[in-house]
Amino acid sequence: MDQKKIGLYIHIPFCQQKCFYCDFPSYPGMENYWESYIDALTLELILKAEEFEKPYVETIFIGGGTPSLIPAMYISKILDTVFLHYKVSPDCECTIECNPGTLTDDKLKSYKYSGVNRLSIGLQACQNKILKELGRIHTYEDFLLSIKLARKHEFDNINADIIFGIPNQTLMQWQETIGQIISLDLAHISCYSLLIEEGTVYGNMKNEGAIKVVEDELDRKMYHYAVDSFNAAGLYQYEISNFAKPHLKCRHNMKYWRRGEYLGVGAGAHSHYNRRRFANAADVSTYIKGVNTRKLALSEDTYLSTKDRLEESIFLGLRLNEGIDILKISKEFDIDLESGINKKLEQLISGKLLERDGTVIRLTRKGMDLANAIIVELL
Repeated sequence: MDQKKIGLYIHIPFCQQKCFYCDFPSYPGMENYWESYIDALTLELILKAEEFEKPYVETIFIGGGTPSLIPAMYISKILDTVFLHYKVSPDCECTIECNPGTLTDDKLKSYKYSGVNRLSIGLQACQNKILKELGRIHTYEDFLLSIKLARKHEFDNINADIIFGIPNQTLMQWQETIGQIISLDLAHISCYSLLIEEGTVYGNMKNEGAIKVVEDELDRKMYHYAVDSFNAAGLYQYEISNFAKPHLKCRHNMKYWRRGEYLGVGAGAHSHYNRRRFANAADVSTYIKGVNTRKLALSEDTYLSTKDRLEESIFLGLRLNEGIDILKISKEFDIDLESGINKKLEQLISGKLLERDGTVIRLTRKGMDLANAIIVELL
């Protein structure tokens, strides 16, 4: 029997300063923990390799926080451990998230040598005033320098993250950011609408009335402008928020959306393996202590029911431009999905929110604006 091909997610929870909108497990000012954290993380990698019998890894994603903040020797140590204890595909996609201002010649050289072949760089906006308002600690010029350095070290699979719907951001500023990004001829763009979450600096500011959420109409205008501009520039939309040159979709993220299997290591990292979803504790010291005592502290651990897995297949699959194949899902779950959702399907198709091609259904352009409501309707 063929061995499963999995993704490996590695979480580095450290950052220089928490961005005002960030609700990920990431922590500034924890330099004293760096070394003990990396020791624990490499031990967890070894423990998981033993537990899951040396899995075959075809994508690696080092996310954060800001993985490019810590010394490159730590990234080398992590990847050396992976290559030693896992079966790694010869064409493995290996991504590291980076922030402008933290990348150097030496770091990029080391990443390349360690097996990294894809960079994901957080830009967010090309206006320095907006970057400051977001709590970012870099400038647009820092981002341009990072791209220049990356290309010098022959990294050509580069993603940039950008955000729209930022309080006080104008449509013209967003159009400028899109224009600048297109001119750089990058392989991949992730383009997100800003969500203001409770417990973040922005969440508190919103509650105090210090910032206003962008109106829906402007948010959608910004989104459609991005979709049209990127598609016209040869960066094709393949998921609600993601655009890529042909053949350069993020293979790791495709695993998530297609309900593939992956293991997560590090504080707060999530895994999906053998119909089980589980996540490590997000607190760094709790995580380190758990690994070192060989009793990993988990914040969640559930086995997915057939209903859970079916709903995930619809929910995640409809985020992709390729949509979902009703026949394929029906076979996988031994059900007649078509008759179960037929009435709703007809209504959504006649409302031009879904389109159908044989047994495949996908969101229309109009449907993408209402994706969550449509998915809830189908479920």
